[in-house]
Amino acid sequence: MSANTIEHNRQRFSFEGIDAIWLFGYGSLIYKVDFPFLEKRPASIKGWVRRFWQASHDHRGTPEAPGRVVTLIEQPGAVCRGMAYRVSPTVFEHLDVREKNGYLRFSTRMTFEDGSHAEGLVYIATEDNEAFLGEMPEQDIARQIASASGPSGPNSEYLLRLAESLRVLGDECPHTFSIEAHLTSAKG
Repeated sequence: MSANTIEHNRQRFSFEGIDAIWLFGYGSLIYKVDFPFLEKRPASIKGWVRRFWQASHDHRGTPEAPGRVVTLIEQPGAVCRGMAYRVSPTVFEHLDVREKNGYLRFSTRMTFEDGSHAEGLVYIATEDNEAFLGEMPEQDIARQIASASGPSGPNSEYLLRLAESLRVLGDECPHTFSIEAHLTSAKG
């Protein structure tokens, strides 16, 4: 599948008759909220883990020197915490462009902190997209992140802001925190 998923996402879902829908964010959508929303609530989804296995050619790297950003990988029994936003469907015109580098919209069931549930959408970069990098030792991921920068800034800023946001949410993400530790020890 092409890394540019804008048109694919626009044909994937019909928002006809829908005034608002929930969106689950687990990466930069937690801290970089450059879109209007009607409501914002911490939430989690089951069966997924956050991994720095997706290349960023357009935001935190370049085609010649891609950065690494997170996607979700299926893992039975896992819980991924993040932030849910209730948004107007028109927001996806912007988000489909922002998340165009291999991410597709999927339906998901979210659980809020009070135990209630809602159906919504989540962007996931699956392993069949051209920008999927896959697993690599966390120390090597940290090295790649340390050297990458793109139009949205240094890849290290993405990692550090995500780690900070996860701590605020009270999320324990060993993968993210391990890469952060490798990055900061290499700098220090």
